Amino acid sequence: MAVVISSNGNSKAFEAKLTVYVFICVIIAAVGGLIFGYDIGISGGVTAMDDFLKEFFPSVYERKKHAHENNYCKYDNQFLQLFTSSLYLAALVASFFASATCSKLGRRPTMQLASIFFLIGVGLAAGAVNIYMLIFGRILLGFGVGFGNQAVPLFLSEIAPARLRGGLNIVFQLMVTIGILIANIVNYFTSSIHPYGWRIALGGAGIPALILLFGSLLICETPTSLIERNKTKEGKETLKKIRGVEDVDEEYESIVHACDFARQVKDPYTKLMKPASRPPFVIGMLLQFFQQFTGINAIMFYAPVLFQTVGFGNDAALLSAVITGTINVLSTFVGIFLVDKTGRRFLLLQSSVHMLVCQLVIGIILAKDLDVTGTLGRPQALVVVIFVCVYVMGFAWSWGPLGWLIPSETFPVETRTEGFALAVSCNMFFTFVIAQAFLSMLCGMKSGIFFFFSGWIVVMGLFALFFVPETKGVAIDDMRDSVWKLHWYWKRFMLEEDEHDVEKRTD
Repeated sequence: MAVVISSNGNSKAFEAKLTVYVFICVIIAAVGGLIFGYDIGISGGVTAMDDFLKEFFPSVYERKKHAHENNYCKYDNQFLQLFTSSLYLAALVASFFASATCSKLGRRPTMQLASIFFLIGVGLAAGAVNIYMLIFGRILLGFGVGFGNQAVPLFLSEIAPARLRGGLNIVFQLMVTIGILIANIVNYFTSSIHPYGWRIALGGAGIPALILLFGSLLICETPTSLIERNKTKEGKETLKKIRGVEDVDEEYESIVHACDFARQVKDPYTKLMKPASRPPFVIGMLLQFFQQFTGINAIMFYAPVLFQTVGFGNDAALLSAVITGTINVLSTFVGIFLVDKTGRRFLLLQSSVHMLVCQLVIGIILAKDLDVTGTLGRPQALVVVIFVCVYVMGFAWSWGPLGWLIPSETFPVETRTEGFALAVSCNMFFTFVIAQAFLSMLCGMKSGIFFFFSGWIVVMGLFALFFVPETKGVAIDDMRDSVWKLHWYWKRFMLEEDEHDVEKRTD
């Protein structure tokens, strides 16, 4: 049965079906998110494994063994943090190369390059015999993340029908959460395999990398990418294939028009600095900043470490991380179901209140009951775990997926790959900052770190309330007229650009 794809305001309606082929393409492409999630989840568990610490971080291992060691500082080691954060610093750099690859070669080849980087990085990290080999492997994994996170959300936004774009794009975040869950399960079982359990854990990322490499041979390139590279006939045939209907003339012409306009832009990065590009640019960058300063990666990176800090043993800590990972996955399904019904803004606002309450409760319990030495009582520790889980729920259906969805759907085609590259690099930069600084912040701020993140949640909630417009159902190339020109604040930049164009034509 055909689903008529329509949008808000003045945007046109394009007929389309959700075909089986599109669904398969979405699942295969989103495996890039699975690898990203696995890398997020695996590092926290591996850094809690004694065999890994003895091999590469003996000073941390010795500190960990001391019964009365400072609860908040026993993992504070810059090289240990660099093991996790080096991946995201590399991804930051790689995203700019990935942008050029996306534009010149297409979304599909960029995903294939990502899988090759992943495979080489996995081999080096899992087979590492010294700290330098380990870090270099993580850097190559970071290049894979940079290429994958650039190509996959763009691919999903461009291939999806407008009315279903939110839900299909969130499949990327769903795969991220599944990757984190799988990593937590792998950590739980490999922690008891001595002395090479950590090698199995790090090597596990090779499986989804192979799936992405060979699966990408089965999927198509996006019509926008084909038309952008002057493959118009192939682009129209692909559009018919993914829409499941023969009459795609209107949508095809809208893409052609957008691509023709894009070709007139010789320097996309300069175009991003123009007034008309400011709304998606500012929102895209700030969403990445806010996504990291919710404190989510502080919890997901180091969930096993965090649970040990509040009094759980090593195995119980890893098991608790598995539980939070399961909740993360299930809650992302809620986001998939709601994002095209309630809209983006509602989810952002609801979860801001939701996460704020959770962070404050966790911070209060730790401030009140967890001393520098000793442990939390079992009831308090259980309350912390419960509120961590509830917090993860709120993030998983809002700021997690929407941080990727909104930038991927709001940039016009002439600056889409470049704008999204900046968004990805911004995300990786702040992920790097949090990954590199969290253990030191935990050591220095102790329970205050949760109040620190609470403050940022207030700021991001206010930003979403006043400056993030609703984009559900709007055709991806119709954002200017249907979203930005109607927004109380951002419309001034559209008017400024229009006035400039009028002056230019009359000169």
